[in-house]
Amino acid sequence: MTSKIKVDNINKVSDDSNIIKKCGSTTTVGSGSGNTIVVCGSTITIGRCGASVALASGASQTGFGREGSVDWQTGSIKTAATFTAASGEGYFVDTSSNAITANLPAGSAGAIVAFSDYARNFATNNLTISPNGSDKIGGIGEDATLDVNGQATTLVYVDGTKGWINVQNAEDTETGVPPFIDATGGTITCSGNCKIHTFTGPGTFAVSSIATCCAPVNNLVSFLVVAGGGGGAHGQVCRYTGGGGGAGGVREVVSPGSPYTGSPLNGYPTPGNRITVTATSFPITVGAGGAEAPPTGPGRGEPGSVSTFSTISSAGGGYGGNGDYQPAGASGGSGGGGSGASSGGAGNTPPVTPSQGNSGGTGCGAWASGRNGGGGGGGAGAVGQTGSPSVGGAGGTGVETNIPGGPLKVGGGGQGSSTATVVPCAPFTDFGGGAWKTAGTANTGGGGGGGDLGGGPGNGRAGGSGIVIIRYKAR
Repeated sequence: MTSKIKVDNINKVSDDSNIIKKCGSTTTVGSGSGNTIVVCGSTITIGRCGASVALASGASQTGFGREGSVDWQTGSIKTAATFTAASGEGYFVDTSSNAITANLPAGSAGAIVAFSDYARNFATNNLTISPNGSDKIGGIGEDATLDVNGQATTLVYVDGTKGWINVQNAEDTETGVPPFIDATGGTITCSGNCKIHTFTGPGTFAVSSIATCCAPVNNLVSFLVVAGGGGGAHGQVCRYTGGGGGAGGVREVVSPGSPYTGSPLNGYPTPGNRITVTATSFPITVGAGGAEAPPTGPGRGEPGSVSTFSTISSAGGGYGGNGDYQPAGASGGSGGGGSGASSGGAGNTPPVTPSQGNSGGTGCGAWASGRNGGGGGGGAGAVGQTGSPSVGGAGGTGVETNIPGGPLKVGGGGQGSSTATVVPCAPFTDFGGGAWKTAGTANTGGGGGGGDLGGGPGNGRAGGSGIVIIRYKAR
């Protein structure tokens, strides 16, 4: 037979106060303000209000809440493109097949989440951690990115000022700093995950922060730098007609960080053409087109002006040659067309790799009842054509690029001049080069078209202004 002691209350000898008291469904250990354990139904209360509960030295606890750690979800590896984290949980994230975005829960003081690179692929496909609503990460209301293989981080929500703060990271501290280039200047548009800054006049490309995600590739920007086209010439009375203006030089780099379909002039394979930006300001120069030929004097236009971005300069287009004054076309980004039997100017001057332009065409030296044509100005994609006894040579073709997010044609040469009694051949106007008695198109670097004999209303026309476009990955 088992021994039993049955009792409802145990009292102290000294003052007869309860040490253990049973009353209905409630059992109390301790007396008065000294109650230390209260068992009431399914609820057990340990400790007094305002007091603390301590574990003995060497003891351990279970089931008493979280100790600044998370419960790792080992049975649920995250592979989907997006998922929402829950406070108190840690996630192994597998980006082997795709980048993943983890949405944080709404912040509340003490909330905790953690993430770890399951397959060591964060550098190839990043994990983006996105705060909820207006919450912040490290005091900044932006996504954070984990982009180092094997990276892990633990975030604790502290307050509305700093939001989620990283308390443990296997590689480096994560904050909500934008992981890509942040910059201002020019007209800003977007194409896919890229930002494009277009400058049609002088300005400043101001970089406030550089990419921390996949650097240095994402700090290597794409760009197009087109100089101003040269002015076309008019002919002299009873003498030869004038040459068309050469296109402004065209230089381009298609960075692997912000790819698109570029022109044949992509200079990325040549390291000296590449620009890796830093957090500073880059002055931008957009070259003006060369002025049209005046009605008197040498009868030729002016050369186009240089366009620049950082270490890259594109040379202005050369002017078209005129009669006996200055019959040869001038050299430049692309050369101007010649007059009479004179040659066109040389392109790619000064020389760069790949070539920024081509030579102008030779003028026609024949004389047939006052009919002869000036040479066409060189273009970024081809040389200017030679004039004939009847019509001026067509300007050299330009090139096409998709850097602004769609097709853009630049760098066409101007057509050489023809006599007023002859209809000129069709020029390559879709690349910005001017037709006979027509100016080059603004912001294409097109060369100006040549004019009639003797100037006046048939003056050689001005070249088109240049353009600078910068493109980079923004998200």
